[in-house]
Amino acid sequence: MSYYNIMQNAAINLETLNKKELLDYINKIETRVKEIETNYKNLKSEHEVLQEKYDLLIYKRFARSAEQLLADKKQPLLFDCEEGDAKPKQSNEEEEFEEVKSFTRKKKGRKAIDPKIPRRETIIDIEESEKKCACGADLTRIGEETNEKLHIEPPRIYVEKTIRPKYACRCCEGTENEEKPAVKIAPVPPSIIPRGIATPSLLSCIITQKFEDHLPFYRQEKQFERIMVTISRQDMSNWQRQVYDKVRPLFALLKETLRQGPVIQMDETSVQVMGEEGRSGTQQSYMWLARGGPPDKTVVLYQYRQTRGAYHAKEILEGYSGFLQTDGYAAYDCAFNENKKIIQAGCFAHARRKFFEASKVKTRAQTAEEGIKFIKKLYIIESKLRNEFAQDNNDNDAKKSEKRENFKNERKKQVLPVFDEFKKWLIKTEAEVPESTLLGKAVSYALNQWDKLVMYIESPYLTPDNNASENAIRPFVIGRKNWLFCQSPDGAESSCGMYTLIQTAKQNGVEPFRYLKALFEKAPFASSQKDWENLLPWNIFNS
Repeated sequence: MSYYNIMQNAAINLETLNKKELLDYINKIETRVKEIETNYKNLKSEHEVLQEKYDLLIYKRFARSAEQLLADKKQPLLFDCEEGDAKPKQSNEEEEFEEVKSFTRKKKGRKAIDPKIPRRETIIDIEESEKKCACGADLTRIGEETNEKLHIEPPRIYVEKTIRPKYACRCCEGTENEEKPAVKIAPVPPSIIPRGIATPSLLSCIITQKFEDHLPFYRQEKQFERIMVTISRQDMSNWQRQVYDKVRPLFALLKETLRQGPVIQMDETSVQVMGEEGRSGTQQSYMWLARGGPPDKTVVLYQYRQTRGAYHAKEILEGYSGFLQTDGYAAYDCAFNENKKIIQAGCFAHARRKFFEASKVKTRAQTAEEGIKFIKKLYIIESKLRNEFAQDNNDNDAKKSEKRENFKNERKKQVLPVFDEFKKWLIKTEAEVPESTLLGKAVSYALNQWDKLVMYIESPYLTPDNNASENAIRPFVIGRKNWLFCQSPDGAESSCGMYTLIQTAKQNGVEPFRYLKALFEKAPFASSQKDWENLLPWNIFNS
């Protein structure tokens, strides 16, 4: 029976009803009214959630992707006064003065070309006949004008032809010593890829272009054709796997070094791999990343796995003791539960992103911006103190340790009041905002992750966010847009190895091409663990 019918019947039969029947009708009306109110609230909440999703999709589709808020959304007034308020300053008004500090202005004009680039000088002089004055005297050179232009030539490629002379005895033809070969020839020098045309420089160029410059093998194949060299994409793919197999001992050392540091940061992203046993080509696999190691020996380790299961995180962290900084993915919680020596730290960048998304919808945008301002305070403090306690290369170990401890104490002193204020605001907002809205989700995420988010103040090696690992995984994500998928599990695994070598070299200030070339030259001669240790990025140019 509808609400209208109930009211109509109640009005018609009101005089004929006794007290009990009248109360029953009233209860029915009240029950129906409550049902309508509940349905209205539910529909209103659903509409609000859908409207937020729509607003956010529109923002992501048409607005800029940078997570920045304008300091003032309104166009400021040209003159800081209302119309008609402007009036001349009276002569008896007291003038106030303030000191304006000088500032440094960026120099205009084109930036100078790096002096490390080789120069070829060309002198453009006047004719000898013009070097005499009308008075008959010789002109004297009083100065010069110079300008520099940048030239570039296509890659220089050449063939290294190795000649090994053969020797034999024409007299006895080797019969005098049959234990030794009749023909003597110098042994073939060890090579990273035996019986192939690939040299360390060629391999380094190919691998750097794919994994650092995101240039797939089929595009490199076209590049080589333009300089009259035939190298197929299949050859390049095979060389990549052969190189990975040759330097495989290096990855065990990198993994061991990764666990020796005070902090490990982890992240993961999807990858499509063809030819996986028991899986279709459309199923998603995952690339796991771990960044850690001692401060002066940073390791970025990539690993390919078929799933996003927690046991992969446990495998990487096996035997590790220290801080683990990640986003809110539950797999890392499972790894933490298995290893009680791990202390979890959260990521304020992920928390901020949720508030930022909530600030881009029509409802409660200003409230979401309040949450962003709290997080912004934390980053301002972090940046200021990092600059204040920056370490000098001339500092000894004791001085560096002292600076780190002072930084940690001062950061904790300044940040704790912001934490207290922020948490009170979160609790208050949680009670006022529906959990299903974007702001409600942002608040719930921050409160659920609170103990992990605030943990970064316990170590000077920790920062408020996990951005360092996200920046390390970004080259893979950019490259994935170009090559789309891996042709085989072996290809995915060797790709992880190449990313690991390149990104680890970069983290330690070593240019990737230079490191790979030196590695491929020396790896064929490595036979012991000490030899492989000398090939790590921080040792290879010191050994």
